[in-house]
Formats: sequence, C-alpha cells, structure tokens
Amino acid sequence: MNRDSPPLLQSLGRGFKGRCPACGRGRLFNGFLRLAKSCNVCSLDYAFADAGDGPAVFVILIVGFIVVGSALYVELAYEPPMWVHAVLWPPLLLALALGLLRFLKGLMIALQFRNDARLGKLASKQ
Repeated sequence: MNRDSPPLLQSLGRGFKGRCPACGRGRLFNGFLRLAKSCNVCSLDYAFADAGDGPAVFVILIVGFIVVGSALYVELAYEPPMWVHAVLWPPLLLALALGLLRFLKGLMIALQFRNDARLGKLASKQ
C-alpha cells in the first residue's frame, strides 16, 4: 500500500467521483473517459494509471447480468413480440454501459494509487 494513500473508503469515493486519488480535489478525467496528464490541484502525475481492460470487463459482466436477466424475466412473464425486445434492451444496454464505465475506470485508478500498483512491479518481501 502507498504510504501516503488515503483509507479504502475514501479512495473508493474519490475514484467514483472522478477525483484525484491523492488530494481528492483535482479532476481525474480530461473528458468522458480520457485521463488527464496530472492533477490540476496537487500536480500528481497520472502516468502510473493504467486501468487497461479491467473496467470494460466489469461493465460487461454487470450490464450483461442486468440486461439478460431482465430480458429473460420479461420474456417469461409477459411473452412480448420480438420487436419489443429489439426496442427495449439496446438503449438500456447502452445507457448502463456508458454510465458505469467512467465510474469503474475511476475506481480502478484510485485503487491502483492506493495499493501502489504499477506495471511490471513486484511486491518486495521485507
């Protein structure tokens, strides 16, 4: 764990809000999903941050569970025509996926900072 890292709940809150993992005041993102180069308040360099495909995998699993479960329930309970499924589920899928992606990316970057996770770095035994 990073020596100067905040407590776990504070790290999760900062990541969820898209704030700097160190100070909690600066912006983490420069656009919808584009990571800023550094914090505009404390100047923390975000070069360490590499969320990779992690947020996308979690979004696929969470959104897939919700949408497939909902579609299955609607099909078994109401037996609507196929066009209802075609109209109902793609917008929900898109809204949930885009809604969750930014939050999960922020969470993963905040946890990387908190745990001092870096690419190619192994924990040293002391």
